[in-house]
Amino acid sequence: MILDGHAPAAIDEAARRLAAGELVAFPTETVYGLGADADSGRAVAGIFTAKGRPSDHPLIVHVTGPDAAGHYAHDIPPVAQRLMQAFWPGPLTVILPRRAGRAEAAAGGQGSIGLRCPSHPVAQALLRACGNLQPPLTGLAAPSANRFGRVSPTTALHVQHEFGETLCILDGGACEVGIESAIVDCTRGVPVLLRPGVLTHARIEAACGERLWRPEEVTEPAPRASGTLESHYAPQARVRLMDAAALQDALDVLGAQASGIAVWSRAPLRSAAPGVLRQAMPQHADDAARELFAVLRAFDDAGVRLIWIEQPPDTSEWAGVLDRLRRAAA
Repeated sequence: MILDGHAPAAIDEAARRLAAGELVAFPTETVYGLGADADSGRAVAGIFTAKGRPSDHPLIVHVTGPDAAGHYAHDIPPVAQRLMQAFWPGPLTVILPRRAGRAEAAAGGQGSIGLRCPSHPVAQALLRACGNLQPPLTGLAAPSANRFGRVSPTTALHVQHEFGETLCILDGGACEVGIESAIVDCTRGVPVLLRPGVLTHARIEAACGERLWRPEEVTEPAPRASGTLESHYAPQARVRLMDAAALQDALDVLGAQASGIAVWSRAPLRSAAPGVLRQAMPQHADDAARELFAVLRAFDDAGVRLIWIEQPPDTSEWAGVLDRLRRAAA
């Protein structure tokens, strides 16, 4: 069931369903999330079951803002406060020490919790409506609204395709960002970037006011975090990354046998068999991020067997897109 997410009655209906322990899908600026009351172990278990996700793989909890973070975190280090001030609401998740007894199921049993404040107006309206209930719902656990490990959804129809017509889905249009949030771990004394997003390393580091570390630079074990498995975001068709020259050479070698292959590339193709489905990759990273998951889903819908993608530049601006593509191809 898809509801107009901009209609107050739909927001109230969704909040009531969440308070009753049901799941509700809703848009954020990054991707659509599959939401449940973060403080209800039973409701959160419904997310793991619906997605086919291991229960020890933690979920990100969405809150209205920094004031709500203290409900879930017993300590908010200064660096995390600076990140919240700079990027909330927005596409950044911070991992903090979890307050005992709060959102244990959503945290996958860990002593840390990932928190985010989404900027999408429908997500904000839903969080406010949940906070106005009696008793209030402080936060919504909400991983991407898709089967575990598959392509993330960026429209309400993508979600309905995953879970059918019985799930309540708030339609807020296509997601503006298109890939999941960056994740910064603030539990180990230094800020560590666990997952890139559209926010560049330089922007996050500037907001930290100190060095932003990479996971391989820190010896202490990292907390488990969403979207950091080697294989993730995968379509049905097999994905292969290659540079533009190798991609064209492979098409030339296959010739007429290249049918059933889809190509997403920045460089135009010099030649390709009639059966090759080609989509132009935007030249700018933010535009490519916005289209990435929709393109992969469209290729799957077209029934291709292989998806060949021109590897984007290995630069900070493209880090989020490149991360998702590498995991999709793993």
